[in-house]
Order: sequence, then C-alpha cells, then structure tokens
Amino acid sequence: MKKYILSVTAIALLAVAFKPQNKPTLFLIGDSTVKNGRDDGQHKGALGQWGWGHFLGDYFDTTRIVVEDDALGGTSSRTFMTNPKLWPVVLAKIKPGDYVMMQFGANDGSAINDTARARGTFRNNSDTSVSIHNMLTHQDEVVHSYGWYIRKFISDTKAKGGTAIVCSLIPRNNFKDGKVRRANGASDYGTLAKQAAVQGGASFLPLNDIIADDYDKEGPEAVTAKYFTAPETLHTNEGGAKFNAFAVVQGIKSLTDSDLKKYLK
Repeated sequence: MKKYILSVTAIALLAVAFKPQNKPTLFLIGDSTVKNGRDDGQHKGALGQWGWGHFLGDYFDTTRIVVEDDALGGTSSRTFMTNPKLWPVVLAKIKPGDYVMMQFGANDGSAINDTARARGTFRNNSDTSVSIHNMLTHQDEVVHSYGWYIRKFISDTKAKGGTAIVCSLIPRNNFKDGKVRRANGASDYGTLAKQAAVQGGASFLPLNDIIADDYDKEGPEAVTAKYFTAPETLHTNEGGAKFNAFAVVQGIKSLTDSDLKKYLK
C-alpha cells in the first residue's frame, strides 16, 4: 500500500514538473502590410501581396513564445479598435507577460465619415475628437486622433500586464533623387507613431527608417524588381514581406527598453 501511495505521489510530482508552462504570446495588430488577405492559411492577398507578419514567427523560438498575427487588411487604428471582432477579441486574450506589436497609418488618412470605409482619424496626437453618426455602420461614434488610438492600444495592453511595441509604418516604393520618401515629417505617421509611443510609455520600433535605409542602398530598380509587383507601391510581394520581417527583427534587437529579443532564435 505504501509503495502504491509513493508511486502515485511520484507520478503526480512528475506531472507537475513536466506540465507545460503558459508561453507568452506576441500579438501583431495592424493593416494589410502586416497581414494581407484573411485566414486562408497563407495570409496572401491579391496579386501575390503579403504582409510581414506572416514571416515574423520564423525568427522566434516558438517553443518559448507564440506569435499570433491578428492584423486585418483595410483597417485603420480607429476601425481596428472599434470593430468588435478585432481589438476586443485580442485584448481579451492578453495575459501578463504578453507583447502587442502594432503598425498603423496606411489607412488612417481616409475619410472620417462616408459610406465606403469610414476609417479616417485626425492626423495628429492631440485629444481632438468629433461626434458623428457613422454613415457606414449607422451608429453614433466619437472619432479621435491617430495618436489617441495608438495610446489607447498601449494603455489597454499595459492594463492587462502586457508590453506594447509601436512600429512606424513601412515605406512606399516611392523614390525621389535616389532616396525613399520617409514618413518622418512633422505630420507624417512615422513621427506620430513615435510621439504616441513616447507619450504612452511604449517601445518604439522605427520600421520605416530601417526599411528605407536598406531601400536606399539597393536603389529603385532593385527594390521594385525584388519586393513589389508593379504598379503596386505599398503592398509587398512575398520577397518584400520577408525582407520587412527581417527588418522588424533588426528593430527588435535594437530595442533597449524591451526584452522581446530574448525569444529570438
């Protein structure tokens, strides 16, 4: 009997010892440049367009962390937050120790209220807002600035015990005098993303500059041939998405205020 009790106890202790621990999750949120297409197993959109989120997981040790791409094409910071199937679903899953990496801006310059998308935001980091009756959803809504939505993503994440990382949006294939047009002007979304990250106490990953620096080195002909399907200038092909995912990893390695890099291979 004693041997039986000891055996049961030993088995129980072994079960505890080998019980899988809850791995942290890196949630990716953003638009089609992060995840193009829907949950078809490929995350590939029209004309072979891909988002970098599909390939980011290849750089992580997935025995220690889960990489979940929850981005959706066509969204802005505003519509990702207000769509009940998007941010509310991600937020409910965040647990202490998780990470949320966000990249928005490509669609935030759209109309604030129309019958097509109704996804625009105020192009600043202020607390400016306007009350509208949304012509698309037929619901009353208070629309805020781009910076407000980014800061809200950050505060929501931190409230759940997670860590927020804000990326500036990827650059377009738009060269002038041999240099890529960057999003670092006073009212550009790269600048606004950095400001919002600082204001919200989040890490900032200068993805726009990292990719643009590499584009400048390769030149317009090589960039177009390798990373885009003409006449597209925003959405990358598979090669471009892999290139951008690698750029994200370089940015993660350079972050001094985040330990996410410890999960890289």
